[in-house]
Amino acid sequence: MTLLALSGIARPLHPTGIWSWITTIDHKKIGILYGVTSFLMFLTGGIEALIIRIQLGGPNAGIVSPEVYNQLFTMHATTMIFLGVMPMSAAFFNYVIPLQIGARDVAFPRLNAFSYWTFLSGAIVLKLSWFLGGAPNAGWFGYAPITGSAYNPGHGVDFWIISLQILGVASLAAAFNFLTTIINMRAPGMSLMRMPLFTWMTFVTSFLLIFAFPVITVALIELYLDRYFAMNFFVTSAGASPVLWQHLFWIFGHPEVYILILPAMGIVSEILPTFSKKPLFGYPFIVLSGVIIGFMGWMVWSHHMFTVGLGPVANSVFALTTMAIAVPTGVKIFNWLGTMWGGSIDFKTPMLFAVGFVFLFIIGGLSGVMHSIAASDAQQQDTYFIVAHIHYVLFGGAIVAIFGGIYYWFPKVTGKFLDEKIGKLNFWLMFIGMNITFFPQHFLGMDGMPRRIYTYDADMGWNLWNGVSTAGSLLLAFSILIFIHNVVISLMKGKLAGSDPWDARTLEWSISSPPPEYNFKDIPTVTGLDQLWIDKKQNGIVVSDDPPVEDHSIHLPQPSYWPFLCSMGLLIAGYGAVYISSIIGIAVTAIGFMITMFSVYAWSFEPVNDPEDSH
Repeated sequence: MTLLALSGIARPLHPTGIWSWITTIDHKKIGILYGVTSFLMFLTGGIEALIIRIQLGGPNAGIVSPEVYNQLFTMHATTMIFLGVMPMSAAFFNYVIPLQIGARDVAFPRLNAFSYWTFLSGAIVLKLSWFLGGAPNAGWFGYAPITGSAYNPGHGVDFWIISLQILGVASLAAAFNFLTTIINMRAPGMSLMRMPLFTWMTFVTSFLLIFAFPVITVALIELYLDRYFAMNFFVTSAGASPVLWQHLFWIFGHPEVYILILPAMGIVSEILPTFSKKPLFGYPFIVLSGVIIGFMGWMVWSHHMFTVGLGPVANSVFALTTMAIAVPTGVKIFNWLGTMWGGSIDFKTPMLFAVGFVFLFIIGGLSGVMHSIAASDAQQQDTYFIVAHIHYVLFGGAIVAIFGGIYYWFPKVTGKFLDEKIGKLNFWLMFIGMNITFFPQHFLGMDGMPRRIYTYDADMGWNLWNGVSTAGSLLLAFSILIFIHNVVISLMKGKLAGSDPWDARTLEWSISSPPPEYNFKDIPTVTGLDQLWIDKKQNGIVVSDDPPVEDHSIHLPQPSYWPFLCSMGLLIAGYGAVYISSIIGIAVTAIGFMITMFSVYAWSFEPVNDPEDSH
């Protein structure tokens, strides 16, 4: 008799309605959950950014107080990085990767569900800090000693610590899952050098996640012990060095940049050949450059610390490695341009976003190379020049590519096109608004405007470009509203897409849109790169638009509520850990961990098949 039987709780064999989403372990549904949740988080981060820009739109503004402003820029950056871009990339991982490699699901479907619900738990912990005494206010980098209890006695930093720890659990679960899936579940004949580029970049990103998050986990544990138990890891008055935090954070933080940008590069590498009507130019070199970027991302962290005083030797070494990492990125750009060169280019909306990514990422990359020069960086450090650089990389790069991916794969997910005319309007408003918002910040930085100041005097000479930047941010916000409008009307009355609307190259387009629950009735056999093009152009196979026939002979894992309960236990324990100095906090933490441990134990007894189907 299993623990399930002892518990008296019936398993949800065939759930419907909202219960079907809570108990789902289907990678496609989990991908949709990731996508919708992360987009909502992206909107909250955008609202925080708009308030920042309105505050800075003119001199001596008083829209928000200095303390609220500190909370806004901390929450904006933390939200966009950990709750926006990363999980939006994870949405594509979940939905697309099994389809691209010819698999019926990921290697560990329940672990996949657990990763989503744990991500949601971490997001809730962070966002509710606004309503529970104040949000974190020390920047997304959390530099010591301003995160110490002596300088930051509220609970905002504690919410930040606990939420990032929970989010780290989610990221690690997903990374191990996708590594295992890509290594073990590829279709017959799909060698590593026949994998689509998006799968390759997911593969590299998963390694980065596995090696990077334990570093920030250790740093956050030390900070938590500092704040609650006076362990003095970063307390300068006790002889500790806050530079230790900077090293730990940036050893995580710079690979994190590539965790954000490599999936975007993978998306662009899928879109460009499809709409250029020719194979990806230099496929092996793009793969190799992605692997090199993943490797070298660990060798450049101290370029964030050129002004700390590490000395000329350390500064010189990290200046050289920072210059060197631009080379594999340049290789990618060269090959993307080579893919378009001589192609029969179709400038549909996904292609516009992909080309826009290349243009904007070049600008961000060039300013990044400028920062590799330690003497130059000493002048630009902590000015708005850095703000411009990071937004060209992460908004002009990652987010623009993600929007391209949404337009590209939306027909596969929903069976309907996003409206093309509205999509092109969406692109041009976003492209123009992004440049109006962030390009003037280069001028502000060179004119000496510091980062993270909440206001400035009229005689500083920053009025014009701040006003322009704020106007651009409003245009950018309008472009997001246009996108939301496009999604809503397309879901309601969009044009039907069919199975292969783009004449694409990879296996996800060989099945119906949306795909059946089991993905592939027959697991495909891969004979080369761009297998679908081989099937269509060499083997004469026609992709059918017929809806899938339900096939009960294909075994799929059954829904489970244990991943959800396990994550909810972490959510409860997380809130308890914020208030651990009280008896109630200790009790809540204990209850949360008990729920998690019980759920893990019950999960381990859960049968793979329905009891009625077992033989």
